[in-house]
Amino acid sequence: MKYYLVAGEASGDLHGANLIKELKSLDEKADFRFFGGDLMQAEGGTLVKHYADMAFMGFVEVVANLNTVLKNLRSCKKDILAYHPDVLILIDFPGFNLKIAEFAKSNGLLVCYYISPKVWAWNQKRVLKIKKVVDHLFCILPFEVDFYRQWGMEIDYVGNPLLDAVTAFTPDPVFIKKNNLNNKNIIALLPGSRRQEISRLLPQMIAAARQFPNHQFLIAGAPSFTAEYYQQYLNGLNIPVIFNATYDILHHAEAAVVASGTATLETALFDVPQVVVYKGNAITISIARLLVKIKFISLVNLIMDRLIVKELIQEDCTAENIDAELNALINNKAYRGQMLHNYNILDEKLGEPGASVKTAALIIKYAAKK
Repeated sequence: MKYYLVAGEASGDLHGANLIKELKSLDEKADFRFFGGDLMQAEGGTLVKHYADMAFMGFVEVVANLNTVLKNLRSCKKDILAYHPDVLILIDFPGFNLKIAEFAKSNGLLVCYYISPKVWAWNQKRVLKIKKVVDHLFCILPFEVDFYRQWGMEIDYVGNPLLDAVTAFTPDPVFIKKNNLNNKNIIALLPGSRRQEISRLLPQMIAAARQFPNHQFLIAGAPSFTAEYYQQYLNGLNIPVIFNATYDILHHAEAAVVASGTATLETALFDVPQVVVYKGNAITISIARLLVKIKFISLVNLIMDRLIVKELIQEDCTAENIDAELNALINNKAYRGQMLHNYNILDEKLGEPGASVKTAALIIKYAAKK
């Protein structure tokens, strides 16, 4: 069968790659075309557009780049029609993908949506649109089943695909040596994969790092940037930027400072105590605070439905606050131990790995029935 996938962010690229891998194992004649990234491309198929040219964070940023967004939408629609897949697989990225879903549905294509848009966070009436334009929705958060059921929509809960990625990870035995790292305890800095995230968060992370001379800080570099790009934020500090090795960094880390997003859950799955940070455009944040109806921004806290990891948002995201939280994570044994204990409860809530293969099997089943 022919599969067309659309992922617009680094996390979608990861999940898309794992899904492609499982689809190939179940369908010997599988052919792939996609908007995605390096990980998806490594699994085979044709990369049409890289997510680095698509990921704009926040209301203001999207408006400022509206011409690019519209151009990408037109390009995607045209390419989908030309390829005419047996199934369209949309991965998260709702601002873009719900428009693609509407277009595809009107053209008689089977629309599968992997990783639900976070409609439970704001503007819940978007569920009504999802019901109209999405044939099959695959959710990865336990509480989403009851949420969609309240709106009269039955979905497939497949578990969390990060469990697949973390379970499949094999540590690099020479990671420390090949990166010329010393014997200091490591603190991981995960400033995100978008330019806006990095420019707003990394300076605060770097300023906090100055207070920990006895620790080795490592930056997990986003694949869409170069090492030179990060240098502008380091202010003379010798902090290595390591690419394509986020899991190895977390494997060795004592603590982490993490941009809100998928990485917060990955960090928890590696049992690394963390502080979550987020800083956006002031107008975007003001709009979000009016619209968003959730208590937390990190996946860890959302899944647990209580505060497990500290969230430093907007004006609270300062070097001083990051410094204080890192001190507690490293030196306060009781505080650190409680977070690790809560991570164990989180593991139980998430269940077992297998989201990618479950989703692949369901997609093939639904496509065969069409």
